[in-house]
Amino acid sequence: MTIKQTLKLCFLLLIFSCASSKISKIEGERIAIDENLKPKAEIENYIKPFREHVNKDMDNIISYAPETYSKTDGELNTAIGNLMADAVYDEGNPVFYKKTGKYIDFVLLNHGGIRSIISKGNVTTRTAYEVMPFENSVVVAAIKGDKVNEMMTYLANAKRAHPVSRQLQLTLTADSEVKLATINKEPIDISKTYYVATNDYLYNGGDGMTFFKPNEGLTVLDYKIRNVLIDNFKKTDTLHPIRDNRFIKLNF
Repeated sequence: MTIKQTLKLCFLLLIFSCASSKISKIEGERIAIDENLKPKAEIENYIKPFREHVNKDMDNIISYAPETYSKTDGELNTAIGNLMADAVYDEGNPVFYKKTGKYIDFVLLNHGGIRSIISKGNVTTRTAYEVMPFENSVVVAAIKGDKVNEMMTYLANAKRAHPVSRQLQLTLTADSEVKLATINKEPIDISKTYYVATNDYLYNGGDGMTFFKPNEGLTVLDYKIRNVLIDNFKKTDTLHPIRDNRFIKLNF
């Protein structure tokens, strides 16, 4: 019997006991959960092997970072953001193709979704959990070109390094107006349907990204962003993310 099942049984027995007898008095006290709260040895001994097993998995080395990568190292595109967006494209594309027979056109994630740096040194499973602690999963929205143009306007106005994959190139003027936007080096066609990978939070309007709806369809990949990173990190012994010209602002 699991701990959860045991607690549930105890709770039911307590209810039954209370229902079949008169309760004359109930007493309680507030217990502060701080450094003065001493652990119970029997509970610690029970948990210890599970904790050690989890820590062993989490500290498993899966790659190496020659530098420290932060989401603040660029104005409109960062090495860590580019790494995440490209990982979603590279790992998600085969899954999407298997489900639909089509290919992802590009990826859009959000700057706020990057929750930690990747420190110089060994990259572990724990690293992926720190960068993406949420349960967000990859979805692919089929949207028309006019919605993609709305997305470009959103990115121009946001003035943040929202991660986009290498298939998208967006150039802004010095006044943050869209000067040029291409997908796979082609101008955006408002009559075309584009398959844009993102996470379920953004698809549902998170960070004000309302341009994913209405759409021509949605494909859920059942693939957590965190697992995307783990799978991607395992494919190379050394990470080499870079800032490039996928999303830039001109000085003139």
